[in-house]
Amino acid sequence: MFSFKTTVLLVLFISFMVFVAFFGRLPALRRTPIAKLHKLIWVQIPNGVLAMDQALTGGRISGYLTRFGNFMVYDRHWTVVGFFLAILVVSECMYLPHMWPKIGTFTKLTVVIVVAMPYTFLYLACASDPGYITPENINYHLSLYPYDHTLFRPGRECKTCRLLKPARSKHCSVCKRCVAKSDHHCIFINSCVGYGNQHWFLLLLTSTALLCTYGGILGLSHLTARIYQKAPNWSMWPPKNMSMNQYLGAWGWGIQENVNIGATTLLALLTCPLIWGLLIYTLYLVYCGTTTNETLKWSEWKEDMQEGYAFRRSMPPNSPKNKLVEPACTRWPVETEQVLVTTMDGEPPKEDSRIPGEGPWERVWSLNHIENLYDLGLWDNLVDVFVPNYTFGTRGDEPIVERRRRTR
Repeated sequence: MFSFKTTVLLVLFISFMVFVAFFGRLPALRRTPIAKLHKLIWVQIPNGVLAMDQALTGGRISGYLTRFGNFMVYDRHWTVVGFFLAILVVSECMYLPHMWPKIGTFTKLTVVIVVAMPYTFLYLACASDPGYITPENINYHLSLYPYDHTLFRPGRECKTCRLLKPARSKHCSVCKRCVAKSDHHCIFINSCVGYGNQHWFLLLLTSTALLCTYGGILGLSHLTARIYQKAPNWSMWPPKNMSMNQYLGAWGWGIQENVNIGATTLLALLTCPLIWGLLIYTLYLVYCGTTTNETLKWSEWKEDMQEGYAFRRSMPPNSPKNKLVEPACTRWPVETEQVLVTTMDGEPPKEDSRIPGEGPWERVWSLNHIENLYDLGLWDNLVDVFVPNYTFGTRGDEPIVERRRRTR
């Protein structure tokens, strides 16, 4: 019984720490205990250890660890991908041989499909070009999205690649290249998630979430059936005529009766919320027509707006463009209708021929009053993800101009 409790607590602790590591920096959690714990683990404790090492060894140990950490964090390597594959393979090798004789033909067929999907989409996500920008394809990537004159402005050049930065692109310090429609660098695929492989990444998340859920439910049904045989009065929810110790004891017996199925079922059930949380958050970004990189940028704009340093004015239709730094037209069905800037003194910008737009400057206090140029509505946002080369046109006789105001 002690080992059962210890196992449950250990898995819960690992799951919680993984959640803190992956979600602690999200803008939505910025002023929560999760963000404070993330800062404690990743900033304050390392800084304290560095200060102690500097005092004791002159920084030699921390220097070695820093070089190793830089390699692990800022260089491409297959360590985490191998770890992810190892978890899948070991768990399935523990689970399937014991579960296979206990399930029917149709269930076996669904198991084969559900097990195969994560490997397929992991390979496609790793092998696909995420949208690396090169001198040969720079014009193509410039033609994908218009500049919104807020997050992305024409004429900016990547200091590393020495190339113009297309709208929605970002230079990845790990891949050492600029990535079109950059979302984030994912260590689980050893590559960036961008314009060329975002759909494979979404399918990888979906298939992994389905695998954990299906494996957890299938294992749970087997465990509960075994427990019912030993304790007919037992139920999944604690009954009134059974103490908590007896209830947990029945669970412990069910898991230990077949440790392989019990342990992998427990792991799958406790991993499900993390994977589903990441999947739902990623789908929410698609729904909003934004990316992780853009969401972080919008969080900075939100702070400037709350302090009264953000201003906007309208962009006239068919505004002339500098063809040396931006394309005359893109495949996107809408153009920007606003220009946003920030000032250091909280006063409206003075007239400057370098700032586009016309009319008076209006102070902006909230993201709810900002139009997201890259949000065409859920369906077209999904089309942009899953059909990367799709050229948007018109819906019927009307141009696609529907955009929503959302807090990003």
